[in-house]
Amino acid sequence: MTMEKATKIIRLVLGGMITVLGLNGFIPFMPTPSVNEEMGVFLGALGATGYMFPMISLIKIVSGILLLLNRWVPLALVVLFTILANALLAHLFLDPAGIGMAIVAVALNGFLILGYKEKYLELAAKNK
Repeated sequence: MTMEKATKIIRLVLGGMITVLGLNGFIPFMPTPSVNEEMGVFLGALGATGYMFPMISLIKIVSGILLLLNRWVPLALVVLFTILANALLAHLFLDPAGIGMAIVAVALNGFLILGYKEKYLELAAKNK
């Protein structure tokens, strides 16, 4: 399999996964995974703000759709990485038992960022 095909497949998988997770934030259709007490307190604090979960879900939906449509992919990956990295770190420090999906999502995102590295290098070169 060529790098181009792998990048396309992973882009579609991550885009679909993230879009579904974002939609689930507005229309809960998947069961809520159980978390330990520390993660529960953290998630409760985020929920208490009233805006964090809707904002995160909206960013997931928009980023996921951009990945699925192959539009502004480098931007979508960078924006999505902020959410995925925070999910990974929250699980790492608060609920290591639930870290599996976060690792997968960060790995897929990282693979795609490497696949689009030329776009990021172009941007860096323009800002010298």
